[in-house]
This record gives sequence, C-alpha cells and structure tokens, in this order.
Amino acid sequence: MIIKPANRTLSVKEYYFSIKNKEIARLNAQRAAEGKDPIINLGIGSPDGAPSKEAVDAMCACAQKPGTHGYQSYIGIPELRGAMASWYKNWYGVELDPASEIQPLTGSKEGILLLSLTFLNAGDKVLVPDPGYPTYTSATLMCEAQVIKYDLVEKNGWYPDFEQLESMDLTGVKLMWANYPNMPTGAPARREVFEKLVDFARRHGILLINDNPYGFVLNKPQSILSIPGAREVCMEMNSLSKSHNMAGWRVGMLVGDADVIKEVLKVKSQMDSGMFRGIQEAAVTALNAGPEWYESLNEEYRRRQVIARRIMDLIGCTYDNEAGGLYVWGRIPSGMAVDWSDKFLYEAGVFLTPGFIFGNNGEKYLRISLCANVSTLEKAYEKIKAVCAR
Repeated sequence: MIIKPANRTLSVKEYYFSIKNKEIARLNAQRAAEGKDPIINLGIGSPDGAPSKEAVDAMCACAQKPGTHGYQSYIGIPELRGAMASWYKNWYGVELDPASEIQPLTGSKEGILLLSLTFLNAGDKVLVPDPGYPTYTSATLMCEAQVIKYDLVEKNGWYPDFEQLESMDLTGVKLMWANYPNMPTGAPARREVFEKLVDFARRHGILLINDNPYGFVLNKPQSILSIPGAREVCMEMNSLSKSHNMAGWRVGMLVGDADVIKEVLKVKSQMDSGMFRGIQEAAVTALNAGPEWYESLNEEYRRRQVIARRIMDLIGCTYDNEAGGLYVWGRIPSGMAVDWSDKFLYEAGVFLTPGFIFGNNGEKYLRISLCANVSTLEKAYEKIKAVCAR
C-alpha cells in the first residue's frame, strides 16, 4: 500500500461477521470437496423470508416507469415520510411531523455513524451498553471519541443499573446508546425503563438514541418517544429490515427532534445521493401492511424459537422464556462461549454466535438466530446432538 491508513482505522477491526462469513465460505469449499453438507449458519440476523408480494410488486412497477432512475431527494419522497409518520402513529401512538421529524436512512446502521459524525468531537464521551451492538463502539472510535461502557447483566434483566450510571463520571458524555427491545439479549422494551432513561438523559444533558429495529418480532411495539419529555433529549432509529423482511433493501429511519434531523442531514447529504425511488415506494407499501402481516411473521418465528430453545437445552444453556426478538440468548454451562461456538462450527458444521463480540458481559453466552427455517433448525439440532453425545 502506497500510503498509510488514517489513524482512526487503527481503533477498529473488520466487522466480526464479515470475518466469520469469509471463514465459513472457506470451510464450505473444503466441505464440498469432501462431500459434506455446507455449514448451517445460525449467526447473523438476516431474515430469510421475503417482503410482502405487494411491496415487491410496487418496486417492480416503479422500476418500469421512465424517469424514476435518477437521483432522489436526500430527505426521501413525501410519500415515504408520510408512511413512516402514519406507521409511528398507528403502532406506537407517536405523532411525528413528516416534513421535519423524520429522516429516511439506508438502514439504521447508517444512522449510527451519521449521528456520531454529526455530534462527536475528538475526546467526547459516549455511553455504550455492554453487551451491545458492536457498531455503537466502532462508530464512536472512528470519530476519535471515547467509549464509556455501562453494564447490562442478567440479574438486572439486561436493563441499566441506574445507581451505577449515576455513580459514573459523566463529565464530557455527549451521547448514549440504548437498544430496546434489546439485541443480543432479547430483553423487551419496558415503559418504566424508558422513563428512567429519559429522566437520566435530561438531568445530565445527554442525547439519548434508542435503536428500535426489533419491536415487531415477538415483541409489543413501543417507542421511547411516547414518554413525556422524551422529545427534548431522545431520538429513535427504526428499520424495515426485521419487521418487513427487507434487510437487503436498506430502509431505515431516524425520528425525533427537527433540529437534530437538520444537523444530521448536513452530513448525510455529503455522503449519498438518495435512495432508489422503487425501494422507497416498496417501503411505503410495506409500512401500510395490516396486523395480519406481523401475526404471520411472528407465527413463524414462534415455531423457530421452540427449536432454538431445544438446542439451548441440549447444550445445557439457560435462557429467559420471556425474551423476544430475532434470537435466543443463552448462558453456557461452563467455560467460554467462543470455545463452544468453535466446537460446534468445526465438529458439527453449525455456527452459533459467541457473545463476546457484544462485550465482556457476553463472554458466557451463545446466540442463536431465528433466521433459518424449521427444518434447518431441526437439522442443526441433530448435528449438535451428535457432537454432544461424543
């Protein structure tokens, strides 16, 4: 390489699942040469189902129209922002101004970096949950800000310990990430927790962002913006990836204070040139789905959850029967979860995510994704059973 990378790149590594997927591809090539089945990947949460037929048809119809393939507005078409506002009103009971309080995103992952770039200076501090989505940490580090971890532990139901938070040195803390319903633990959103988070953020002058893509998957939809006073200190990100089987379409949203949206747009408008109109029109159709869409989605995930929990039982893991979301999160009986994960990958040909990638508090946990059909999960169960028998 003729030049050195920027110093900020030294603080981050390639995303874990990017590395692991390359390893799994290499192992699959070897297994194919040996006449073995490919590895069953129960790692990343990429829904295997399709969006609604109506959403796909809307995208295809738009793609056939002349004049729809050029650059689009940085703030999305009015129909999309209107559909997002209606979705929030109908399902969360939250009124949003589609003209100023909604910013469409190419997935909520983009929003994490945009918010970080918009508000963080070198040396600023950010409260990040442990365990938590790794991108909260990497985006903070790439902005040369400081990560301040706050603990989520099983004995507290994976909710913040507010006494611990109050005892921390909060000097210089500018942002705080929360994620309820929670990934990876499956802890559901609770109004009383949202109320405490809003109060904490207000008293300490912190911008709190709730990352909320799992609200419709084995959960009751709730928004932190429904809490009185939340608009003053909170933003929320949401996504169609999990709720509408549109992970690869990259449709998300940042909602809340118009002044925050305006600042984020300054950065976003320098980074892309809008979302393809066909995807936007498909998202409008998807967001207008009735309750039967979500009921069907969850019926399937409940069937899968039963088998994923059987796998956890087989391994000897303990888990919370009340947890929702797209995963089952279980505590291993002994040792380190990464060793159990490697054992099942190399001996059973099944990949389960080790919890260490989400933080130190995840080192004793394994995560199973529900993004595989019932027969695949049953096959994974049998493969792991054979290894456990040995």
